[in-house]
Amino acid sequence: MATRIRQKAEKRAANKDNRPYAVAKYIRMSSSKVRIVLDNVRGKSANEAVAILSYMPQAGAAEALKVLKSAIANAENNKGMSADTLYVAECYANGGSLMRRVKFRGRGRVDNRVLKRSCHITIVLDEKKEAK
Repeated sequence: MATRIRQKAEKRAANKDNRPYAVAKYIRMSSSKVRIVLDNVRGKSANEAVAILSYMPQAGAAEALKVLKSAIANAENNKGMSADTLYVAECYANGGSLMRRVKFRGRGRVDNRVLKRSCHITIVLDEKKEAK
């Protein structure tokens, strides 16, 4: 039997992270390629991160830029925050599902297996604390 359901739900709600974020799932790219891009914007202000990502030549930068713009829009529309006061608090790319493909050879044999990787990109923003 489930006990203290209301108390547990209230405790979860009290400990919930209220920072704005955005997630893109099943991006058809290796997570290690996206991590290289995300390391360049971690800790930067949101506007500076947009400028950095828009001029990076890596393919993962375009996907990360979409997620960052979505996180900024979530902060402005849902939380009422200003884009000027936001910075990238956390950003990470976790591995997603694998598509397994094979290359066929003669006599009905299979030569090598190919793993087509995917990833999930998460960007969490936060407001800057003003120094007094």
